[in-house]
Amino acid sequence: MKNKNFYSVQDWLPFKKIFENGFIQLKDNSYIKILKIFPINYNLKTEFEKEAILNSYKIFLKTCNFNLQILIQSNKKDLSKHISKIENKNNNMETEIIAKKYIKYIQAINGEKKTNTKYFYIIIKEKNEMENEKIIIQKLDNNYHKIKESLSRCGNKIEEIKSKKELEIIISYFLNYRKQNKLEIK
Repeated sequence: MKNKNFYSVQDWLPFKKIFENGFIQLKDNSYIKILKIFPINYNLKTEFEKEAILNSYKIFLKTCNFNLQILIQSNKKDLSKHISKIENKNNNMETEIIAKKYIKYIQAINGEKKTNTKYFYIIIKEKNEMENEKIIIQKLDNNYHKIKESLSRCGNKIEEIKSKKELEIIISYFLNYRKQNKLEIK
């Protein structure tokens, strides 16, 4: 009988350590930082504003001469609480009929994936070139500020994720995306 090698999930995952200050050390000793982006609605802008946004975005791309990855996470909206509230508020036959039609309508829209929630992230990475941890973290912070400044010109809000718990939830979601239908960060 051959001896099979079994690996744990921890062996497979690229993470070495998640720090309380929002940084993640990978097994290759590089570090990453995850930023949450709150985008603007580009379609609602005037042509002049759209041109200005595109020019600002070009500057963002030219400014970022470091490793980054853009991730978009799309979740189907959980409407069960909303539907439950509607069902419990009916007092008479007339409102009950309207409520049932409304529930059917929102379930149909949700079934067509028109009620997705989208989350946008940028992951920045800094390789460990035999530097100490403080220098690497300073480089990631500098890159974060470059991204924040550039994307703010486009009208986006950028949030630095500093909570270990929030990082764990985001990572967990990306690793278990088929099992989860929503991302809740509190």
